[in-house]
Amino acid sequence: VQLVESGGGLVQAGDSLRLSCAASGRTLTQYNMGWFRQVPGKERECVAVITRSGSRTYYGDSVKGRCTLSRDNAKNTVYLQMNSLKPEDTAVYYCAADSTYYGSSDFYATGRSYYEYWGQGTQVTVSS
Repeated sequence: VQLVESGGGLVQAGDSLRLSCAASGRTLTQYNMGWFRQVPGKERECVAVITRSGSRTYYGDSVKGRCTLSRDNAKNTVYLQMNSLKPEDTAVYYCAADSTYYGSSDFYATGRSYYEYWGQGTQVTVSS
């Protein structure tokens, strides 16, 4: 599966952005989908995950309450809606796909090593 992110940009603190991850090659219903972010010199951080069924979502503590992850299976796309953006949200955001089935459609992983497919990333910059 090929993943292409879009929607990043330069915004001010308090603004909102919606990141998109469009997939081609295979249907996204076969994957748990995650969004990660990374700043230079730091580990890639899991921001959010949605299971292949869409039944469960996970949000990292740094974005909990400010982000919503959703998927549109008809468009083969997942979306990360980010609100009340802060300067510390500045990072490159990556979309990733995990094909492993963990025994239940409600199970998922948050470690980057579990995700086999990655997009090229989209830069989000939040000015104060």
